[in-house]
Amino acid sequence: MADAEGKSSVPSGGAEDQDSAEGRGGEGDSAAEVQAYPDTADSNPATGSGEGGEDRPMAEAEGNKEDEEEDTDSMDGSGLYSLTEEGEQGSEEGGRRERVKEAGSGGTKRTARKRNRPGSGGGGGGSGTARHSSSSEEDENDEEDEELEEDQDEQAMEEWLGTEVHEMSVPGWCAVPSLRAREIGWGARQFVRRVCGARGLVQRLELQGRLERHTGCVNTLHFNPSGTRLASGSDDLRVVIWDWAQLRAELEFDSGHKSNVFQAKFLPHSGDSTLAMCARDGQIRVAELSATQRCKNTKRVAQHKGAAHKLALDPDSRCSFLSAGEDAVVFGIDLCLDRPANKLVVVKEGDKKVGLYTIFVNPANTHQFAVGGRDQYVRIYDRRKINENNNNGVLKKFCPSHLVNSESKTNITCLVYSHDGTELLASYNDEDIYLFDSNHSDGADYHRRYKGHRNNATVKGVNFYGPRSEFVVSGSDCGHIYLWDKNSARIVQFMEGDRGGVVNCLEPHPHLPGLATSGLDHDVKLWAPTAETPTSLKGLKEVMKKNKRERDEDSVRHGDQYDTQLLWFLMRHMRNRRPQRARRGEGGEGDTDESWSSPDSSDEEDGGPDHVQCMSS
Repeated sequence: MADAEGKSSVPSGGAEDQDSAEGRGGEGDSAAEVQAYPDTADSNPATGSGEGGEDRPMAEAEGNKEDEEEDTDSMDGSGLYSLTEEGEQGSEEGGRRERVKEAGSGGTKRTARKRNRPGSGGGGGGSGTARHSSSSEEDENDEEDEELEEDQDEQAMEEWLGTEVHEMSVPGWCAVPSLRAREIGWGARQFVRRVCGARGLVQRLELQGRLERHTGCVNTLHFNPSGTRLASGSDDLRVVIWDWAQLRAELEFDSGHKSNVFQAKFLPHSGDSTLAMCARDGQIRVAELSATQRCKNTKRVAQHKGAAHKLALDPDSRCSFLSAGEDAVVFGIDLCLDRPANKLVVVKEGDKKVGLYTIFVNPANTHQFAVGGRDQYVRIYDRRKINENNNNGVLKKFCPSHLVNSESKTNITCLVYSHDGTELLASYNDEDIYLFDSNHSDGADYHRRYKGHRNNATVKGVNFYGPRSEFVVSGSDCGHIYLWDKNSARIVQFMEGDRGGVVNCLEPHPHLPGLATSGLDHDVKLWAPTAETPTSLKGLKEVMKKNKRERDEDSVRHGDQYDTQLLWFLMRHMRNRRPQRARRGEGGEGDTDESWSSPDSSDEEDGGPDHVQCMSS
């Protein structure tokens, strides 16, 4: 187990990626956006002695205006996503050198100016004119200093953006040759995989339709194994099963939860008849669905003493899955047992419990699972050999090296394994997204870093996209959806997702090149690669800069957050003092309060529904 003293073995390639991600811009990017500002004292028309003193600033203004008109993020249809304007690069290179030179000698210049300023009291005081002149010069110098500082900040921002906005080569997959080869029987088996993982189609994703039925934020999306149905859960405590291709709701039912539904998933190999759910009330419930589009009942199978954000399915089992809660407990749940819930582990760092936000089972080795939550560590466990007296039961754990001793309130909101279990993707609250090699030894550093989005307002999801996990996809507080090429960490798609401002859930279709997303809006959005030309990344740089500035500002003034266990307890206490409310039923058998108890489950029930928004816990 890696600790704060740093038992950290950095994998080959990790250091290079870390260096590039920490601000080393790419070739040609650092110079493109830096403008040379003439010295105010020298360019002020009021101090010029020649007749052309007023014409020179006008010419410079026209030149700057012309440059601004050329400075655009619009793309052509070539698929080369470069946000560096080559036309500006040559013309501004000299200005950049001049600016850097001035910045390097700025301290000397400012010192000389200060020495030349008239003293305010050293020699008995000067005239009123001298004092006025001194004040004006000080104001001008202050403006120059502010201008120089802004320039340096802008240059640092451009360097930070560098690796994400480099141009990429022409996509390798071409539709016409691939279709022709399939027609004559060449590579037919590989066709679907290549199509779904093709960058050219990812760059053509566009909105296809909306699924509208919920009356609250949509917190969870999950396709059934065949991809024909989509389940969604919401703050309105309802779960809807969609025929997404027809934009039609097939089934809607009350989940039985008392607070925001955070996840609803089809159990594999169950014929789409069993749905597992978890929610802010800490309950883990199972819904039994009939073939006649109705819900027979829902039953509680476990109870966390805090919100339960995520479930992890076992791809080989139709009746077992895992749950993780903010009480730091991981339950193994087997529906074939009389007492389904079994406490697998209480996650701790030293003697302190670590509340959990996310859990995922390794698809290549289903005995292993990874968890993340209210600290900076990704922890991997093997359920066959969990010994809490030995390293708190942890098999190994990972963390970006610069966050190991970080004093910030960094935590993990979501993590997922790649399709073959060799990689782990973790999204950090108000930090970046990191890719780890799950086969590396305990304490290994990250392998890739993905940046530009903002993960602060809610418990944000992250996912792989493509049959071979070719891309990384995440929502953002700015309301946009980002897709990065996994290997290069460059942004290849940038789409406006939610009008409400936050995108939380991103669910790729299991077999088709498509995507379902949701967030603070009350609908589900469907995306498919039907655009005639690649989506332009216009405005990407401005949004990324805004996200970065807001994150930096928040980190400066960030105070301690309320303990979510305390908030949950207070909400629970307030609900229990309210009169009991009748729950909405569906008729027939409807939803029931019947539950399978376990020694580790709480039998307490909550009162009425809690319409708390799905903000970060």
